[in-house]
Amino acid sequence: MATEAAVAAAIAQATKASGVIVHMEPEQFQQLLYQVPQPLVVLARAGLLTKKYQYLVSYRGLAFFTSSVEQIQLPGGCEVVLAKQIWVP
Repeated sequence: MATEAAVAAAIAQATKASGVIVHMEPEQFQQLLYQVPQPLVVLARAGLLTKKYQYLVSYRGLAFFTSSVEQIQLPGGCEVVLAKQIWVP
């Protein structure tokens, strides 16, 4: 019982530290970008054998994340920050 409580507390603390991350399909993510005024997108390339593009954007207090083998068409006026890596729990 004490171990379960410790695990639950660790998960709760990690959630507080990282906030809420919503994983989406690339098509949903792309549609969301058109709803975000002046989106700031963090973009990283990941993978050793298979390259993937990772995207992260914040909207209304939530972080939205997706990854795709193909690049996503970003809306005009979108600011992009290139990152070495995006780590998502």
